[in-house]
Amino acid sequence: MYKELDPVLNIPVRLAIISVLINLKQADFNYLMEITKTTQGNLSHQIKKLSEAEYIEVVKTSKGNYPQTICKLTMKGKKAFENYVEAIKKYLHL
Repeated sequence: MYKELDPVLNIPVRLAIISVLINLKQADFNYLMEITKTTQGNLSHQIKKLSEAEYIEVVKTSKGNYPQTICKLTMKGKKAFENYVEAIKKYLHL
C-alpha cells in the first residue's frame, strides 16, 4: 500500500538541500550551509551522497582566491524529489 521512501532523500539535510535546489536550480556551499544550519563537514558529506546518487551536480570553481562549490539539481534529482513528495502525500492521505 505505501511506497518505500527514497533512502537518499529521507535524511533531513539532504531533503533540505534538494528542496532549496528545486526552487533555485543551483546554490553555493555557503548558502546551503546557512539554510541547512549544519556544519561544513556534515554538509560536505550530504552533498557527496547526493552527488553519488546523481541527484545533484557539483561544480568546483574559484571566486577570487577562494574555492567555491556550486550544487546544481539534475533531472534525476528533480524526479526523485517529485516521487518523494508524492509518497509522503500518500502517507498523509492527501
